[in-house]
Amino acid sequence: MSRPGGDNVQKDDVPWWMRYAGRGLGTVGSFIAIFAGIINCTGLFTLNVSCLIAGIWQMLAGFIVIVCEAPCCCFFIDYVQVLSDKMETRPYWNKAAFYVGLALPPFFLCFLSLSTWFGSGIIFATGVVYGMMALGRKASVEEMRTSAATLEAGLGQPTTAPRANLVANEQPVSFTGLPLPN
Repeated sequence: MSRPGGDNVQKDDVPWWMRYAGRGLGTVGSFIAIFAGIINCTGLFTLNVSCLIAGIWQMLAGFIVIVCEAPCCCFFIDYVQVLSDKMETRPYWNKAAFYVGLALPPFFLCFLSLSTWFGSGIIFATGVVYGMMALGRKASVEEMRTSAATLEAGLGQPTTAPRANLVANEQPVSFTGLPLPN
């Protein structure tokens, strides 16, 4: 079962800690989601069918996330490695949309249950981490200053490059545009 070393081209600009945060949150969160789904299934005893369906969905979503993030936990199922490899080749925004889509239905079915918020919330947070990974790194301060100067001078059009509008390590500036004193 190959795993952490299998990187594809789109992951070059993502910090190592964010990659492991996404994988770790998905793995641990899916176990928690399965356990919280079992707790939601106790809605059967209170005749709350929507919470029962939300619990079943949550357990299924937790299993799917485990299959995608940690196939070593499901090595006894034949097709797990194939599915995991297929998910690993997808762009980060696909994973983010998939995990957020898996996490939302239990909220609509059983909104007031704490186990729904906790279990599906962690799968949702995994999708958010993958969404942040899809955005990539921030642009440098020099790139942003150059872009702003070009726009103010009227020499160019705003760029639609995905990483052209974020600034890293910017010094605080007052309303007048002057740096704030320390």
